[in-house]
Parts: sequence; structure tokens; C-alpha cells
Amino acid sequence: MNDLLPLWITLAVLALVGLGFLGFSSSKRRKTPPTTTITTDGAAAGDVSDVAGRASSATLEDGPATESVDDALAEVVPAIEVPEAPAGRLARLRDRLARSGSPLGAKLLAVLSRDHLSEDDWDELEETLLLADVGAGPAAELIDALRTDVRVQGVKDPEGVRAMLRAELVRLVDPTLDRRLNTAPTTNEAGEKVPAVVLVVGVNGTGKTTTVGKLTRVLVAEGNEVILGAADTFRAAAADQLTTWGARVGVETIRSFKDGADPAAVAFDAVRTGRQRGVDVVLVDTAGRLQNKAGLMDELGKISRVITKEAPLSEVLLVLDATTGQNGLNQARVFAEVAGVTGIVLTKLDGTAKGGIVVAVQRELGVPVKLVGLGEGPDDLAPFVAEDFVDGLLQG
Repeated sequence: MNDLLPLWITLAVLALVGLGFLGFSSSKRRKTPPTTTITTDGAAAGDVSDVAGRASSATLEDGPATESVDDALAEVVPAIEVPEAPAGRLARLRDRLARSGSPLGAKLLAVLSRDHLSEDDWDELEETLLLADVGAGPAAELIDALRTDVRVQGVKDPEGVRAMLRAELVRLVDPTLDRRLNTAPTTNEAGEKVPAVVLVVGVNGTGKTTTVGKLTRVLVAEGNEVILGAADTFRAAAADQLTTWGARVGVETIRSFKDGADPAAVAFDAVRTGRQRGVDVVLVDTAGRLQNKAGLMDELGKISRVITKEAPLSEVLLVLDATTGQNGLNQARVFAEVAGVTGIVLTKLDGTAKGGIVVAVQRELGVPVKLVGLGEGPDDLAPFVAEDFVDGLLQG
């Protein structure tokens, strides 16, 4: 028995050492908790993928996850929001235009209310219109009309002056233009539903991608089923930004996770997916780079040609910054030549005294302003209504 004692002691020591080692190892593993990694199969140009798809195809790499795929999806995709209905949004523009100190409002009324209008007064009115980016031709046209009204009607009281000026401004902005967005799906000869395809173009800095996101909210609020195409593949954050906008209202974004992917391929996939799923509208965002103008224009032409293989273009919307004045008009000319612009979206209209750009750009391109950006909020995009816009200018 005494001879076996050293053997028992040895076995006991080995057992204690083994338990300690196991405890040490498990404590080291606990310092790095298990993680859930969200991955997507494939990253070639034109991949059909979105945030929800990445979450649903999650793979667990480091052992059992501490959270479910649903939990991971909740972190990536925010809760679905209900966007504000478009009707009545432009009413908010009145207060903002008044606060911007628009020269087309208070200053015009002040001059026209004077007892006797001299040539200097008319020159002041014309200068005010030019500073507001109305343009030389429309400004001269408005001055001539006002001269005639004052001479014929002899209006002096403030209400009469306001009514006269309102009528002339509304005529200049032109309420007869068709400002409806062509976003209704059609049916082809085979009886298949074909979504309306809206291509959005413009230069960087105008708020183009943000405008696409806000327009998505407008369409969703009107009851449309929408798919987004993130064809601005040259700006790394553009696809992520657009995906976030879409996810907020439950809209899927078709994008590529490959740097420098072919924008036309992404646009084509978006339209094809829209047809396959029977959605109402496909919105396609495009790159906006003027430093390589020829390349950009060639790219836009290619995107248009590729898209039309799947579905006709319903709208080509040009996003312009209302504060850029003549630079904006120069941009408009170039895009109109290549992309066949059907409507204008004016952003930053609420914070500028340049409201006359509405008239100038319509005269320049022969296409209407269809939407206006009213501010920084997610629902600050409104259909343009000529009468409401003029009332906003004259509120001050």
C-alpha cells in the first residue's frame, strides 16, 4: 500500500494540472465573444443583392452566435417608416420662401406700390428679377407686362398690386406645363406588366442621391411598389446611402459590391428585377462627375441604351441646385443633349433668393420643373405647383 502512495500522488497532481489548463483555455476563449458575420455570395458587377439579402444569407464563423439572424437584421435595417403623403407638402414652402427674403416677393411689391413709377423704378424691378436668376428674356417680358397693367388698370392699392403681380408671375412660371410624373406601369403586347423606369441624373453636390431617396418616399406614400438601382458605382458611399434610404421604407436596392462595377450592368439588373417581381416603379441613380464630362456623358448614354433593352424610360429627371444660377443652366444644357431630360428637380429652393431659376431653366430646356426640394427633412420633396410657388414668393 505504501508503495502505491507515490503513484496516487502523481496522478492527483496531473489531474489538477489538467483541470487548470482547461479552465485557463476556456477563460481565454471567453475574452473574444462569438460574432455573427453577415456575408453575401458573389460581388461581380450586376449582382442582385441588398441589405436584407445579406442578413438572411448570414454565415456564422466563430462557433454558436450570441444573437439570431433576425437580431442581426434588426441592427442593419432600421424599422420601416411611413412617409408623409405628398399632398400639401408645398404649403410648407410658403413660410420658407418668405424667410429667405426672396426679391421676387416683398421687394417687387414695394416698388410697384409707389405712387409714381419712374424709369429708375422700372430699372430697379428688372435688376431685382435678374438677381433672382429669372433670365434676361423673361425679365424683360415681365416688365413689359407690368408696365401695360399699370398704365391700363391704374392699380394703386396694395391688394390690387399684389393681384396684378401674382397673375403675371403665374403666367411666367406657366401653370399649363404638364408636371405630372410618369410613374404608372404599363402592359406590353404579351400582357406582361412593365414597370415605369425613372433615370435620375445630375452633378455631384446637387443632392442627387438624396433626391432619389426622397422620391422613393413620395412614391411609397402614393402606394407604389418600388425598386432602386444604385448605378453610381464610382462614389463609394452612394450605394450605401441609397440602400439606407430604401431600407427605411421597405424598398429593395439593387447594387454591386465590386468597386468600379459597370453602372449600366447595375441599372440593367435593377430594371430586370423590377420586371420579374412586377413592381410599379424602378428608380435608377447615376454617377455625377463633371471633371470627366465626355466619359460621364458616354456612360449615361450607355445606361439609357442598356435599360431600354428591358423597359422603356418613363422619365429622365435632372437634379439642379437652385443656388447655382447660370452654372446650373450650363449643366442643364449638357445633360439635356445626352440624356433626353423630361423634368427638372430643383433642390435647395427654400434657402435661396434665386427663385427665378424656375422660369429660366424651363425656358432653357423646354421641360417643366416637376419637383422641388424644400429642406433637409426626409419628406421635404414636393410636387411643383405654379400657383402655390408664386403664393410662397409673395407671402413676404
